[in-house]
Parts: sequence; structure tokens; C-alpha cells
Amino acid sequence: MFDSKKNADAHDKMLELAENFSALFEKHIESISEQDAEMIGLLLSKNKNILVAACKGQPELLADIGSEAEEASNITPLTAKA
Repeated sequence: MFDSKKNADAHDKMLELAENFSALFEKHIESISEQDAEMIGLLLSKNKNILVAACKGQPELLADIGSEAEEASNITPLTAKA
């Protein structure tokens, strides 16, 4: 699936971060569905560099994150993680 161990490890780390974001949302937002928490977690995880920059004083960068439909098509569900 990946052309190098480095890329595979990076993907695994991204999924791990997404899983932890999802758990955070499910713990603190009573009405969120598991699927919505996973999608939000993946969106944040895949765009962590933009989020870090936004938190450091460049909030306008959040507009650089693609539309939900575009992002959803690129999301690998956490439940598919082996």
C-alpha cells in the first residue's frame, strides 16, 4: 500500500492522532455520533500542520482546508484500521 516504511509510519501516526481526536470528541460532546467524531478526527489529523499554524496566530489558514465533500472522499475510516 505504501512505497516506503516512512510513509506507512506517517500514515499510522495520522490514524492514531485521528483516533485520539475522535475519542476526545466522543468523551466531551454527548450528542456526537461515532461516525461524525471519526470524520472530524480525520479531518483535523490530516490537516494538523494548518491547525498548528492557525493556533500560532494565522487563523486565516483554516480557509485552506478543503470542503467537507472533498475531504470526505479522501478519508479512511478508523474502523478500517488493521
